[in-house]
Amino acid sequence: MQFPKQFEHDHPPIQNVNRVFEDKRSMGDRIADRFAATMGSWTFIITQSVLLVAWVTLNVAAWIMHWDPYPFILLNLALSFQAAYAAPIIMMSQNRQAEKDRIEAHLDYEVNQKAEEEARVILQHLEAQNDAILEILRRLERLEAGAATAP
Repeated sequence: MQFPKQFEHDHPPIQNVNRVFEDKRSMGDRIADRFAATMGSWTFIITQSVLLVAWVTLNVAAWIMHWDPYPFILLNLALSFQAAYAAPIIMMSQNRQAEKDRIEAHLDYEVNQKAEEEARVILQHLEAQNDAILEILRRLERLEAGAATAP
């Protein structure tokens, strides 16, 4: 009877994706992520909606001084500037999130490989134990048969 050699864990430890990714982020990356999180919130949408309604209302209802009369060209310019800067910053944040997803998928793949290797080793060990038990049973049966035929 021969058992397989003892399994040795010779793989590097699993890494925390969030920690790995956080260590790689620069100050600009952090600002872009914060900016994207802010612009993608209900607080931002509600605040911007209130400001737009107030802007339009004040310029429509103003009897004396219209700083931005209809068709609200100054408001349109401000919103265009906001969109021109917001879109690339949000895209930078999304690209970083996609990179984080790729890193996480790769680490998941490594974990799956390690788990598969360990499951294979466990199955080999169980098979060796099964073979050993069958051999022990055969020897016991031979001993019993020999003891039954002896006077």
